[in-house]
Amino acid sequence: MACNNEDSTNSNQNKVVSTASAGTWRITYFYDTDKEETAGFTGYNFTFGSSLTATNGTNTYTGTWSVSDTNSSDDSLEDLHFNILFSSPAAFANLSDEWNIQERTDTKIKLIDVSGGNGGTDYLTFEKN
Repeated sequence: MACNNEDSTNSNQNKVVSTASAGTWRITYFYDTDKEETAGFTGYNFTFGSSLTATNGTNTYTGTWSVSDTNSSDDSLEDLHFNILFSSPAAFANLSDEWNIQERTDTKIKLIDVSGGNGGTDYLTFEKN
């Protein structure tokens, strides 16, 4: 049975949402333009539910997240954006972006963003707990 591109894209989008929504995640790599900043997120567990929650047992920060399709005529995973928005604190606000998805497995989500302004490249990897 053939499926059209829109169905494939929706399928990829649904897979990413389903993967992220299952369980808790930790940041195993965060490179912000010119330096690695992974250590700033040690001990935090991220939950992708109706909102995005990061907690380390003492502090809890809430943001938003979504997965959007930038090209509905293409079924490529690379055309999906993993959107994260934290307004504070500053370290978590640095995660706020419209990330491109490099890789998605059941236990890992690798994201990348190439800045249009300064040309820097950011990398963010979540791994399932």
